[in-house]
Amino acid sequence: MDFNVRKLATDAGIFFSRAVQFTEEKLGQAEKTELDAHFENLLSRADCTKNWTEKIYRQTEVVLQPNPGARIEEFLYEKLDRKVPPRPTNGEILGQFMLEAAKEFGSGTPYGSTLIKVGDCQRRLGGAEREFLQTSSISFLIPLRNFLEGDWRTISRERKLLENRRLDLDACKARLKKAKAAETKAAVRLISPAEHELRVAQTEFDRQAEVTRLLLEGISSTHVNHLRCLCEFVEAQAMYYSQCHKYMLELQRELGRCPDSLDVNCHPASSPTDPSAFLPLNSPSPLETDALQIEEVQPPASGTRKAKVLYDYDAGDSSELSLRADELITVYTVPGMDSDWLIGERGNQKGKVPVTYLELLS
Repeated sequence: MDFNVRKLATDAGIFFSRAVQFTEEKLGQAEKTELDAHFENLLSRADCTKNWTEKIYRQTEVVLQPNPGARIEEFLYEKLDRKVPPRPTNGEILGQFMLEAAKEFGSGTPYGSTLIKVGDCQRRLGGAEREFLQTSSISFLIPLRNFLEGDWRTISRERKLLENRRLDLDACKARLKKAKAAETKAAVRLISPAEHELRVAQTEFDRQAEVTRLLLEGISSTHVNHLRCLCEFVEAQAMYYSQCHKYMLELQRELGRCPDSLDVNCHPASSPTDPSAFLPLNSPSPLETDALQIEEVQPPASGTRKAKVLYDYDAGDSSELSLRADELITVYTVPGMDSDWLIGERGNQKGKVPVTYLELLS
């Protein structure tokens, strides 16, 4: 008990000494040991890394899981060290509803058969989304969280310890300065112990500064690791959108063969940025209505242009030309042709190509 009381009194004295030193520094009544410029830059870089990593982590969570209730639920399961129960994506739920509705309306009816096609596509889209969420969490979110909850906490703890060592050092400097400034014999006898305390405090400060410096310099390795994780996140995102684009093109081609008896627009709603949203599915081009053969089409007198293919495109019939992303083709238009299409040529091959899949070059 005596040891504990004595230790408590010692700790209280140290705390009081640090508080006095800190207060006097804020009031400009005490000198403060300044860190070198390189160390200050490391501190600033570490703080910047922490702040932006935290913001990116939080916003990525929102992008991957917009539902705040679901995020809270996942957080609670994680804190309880329990596995999060599988949750169907919105696309999978929508697809299931459409399939169930198709059973009610009859799979043999035009509406029911179309619901089956769209519902199956929605389920595949939901499955792709699930894979994307899992991959993104493992390759991107977890490494960012590990930095915030692991490395950064270690850095913060060592920085706080360094600040305490600095306050102790400056307090020793202040006591030695006061002892040297005093003229009494009692004060003179305090100079030697004060110098010893200063040497000890300086040694502890230098040792802690070196430990903290090494941790701060490790931020460069953190950036390299986060860069790798970011690239993996981009790859996962690109693969996800590529799968979605593929599924929607397949669905669009299926819906393009809807029965003529249906007086409805079978063209699926799409994003304005999706080039497939602008493909004329049910309206034939003037080349078809006029029964003009593709082989008979000749370049106009106004000339031709080069175009870069943005996306892969599979020809729907013999009048169209299949495309592969990034290739260059020659394109031109003919009088009366639908504005959504151009005539494309690649070597001896010729056929209609959709404008939205091309980047026209000057």
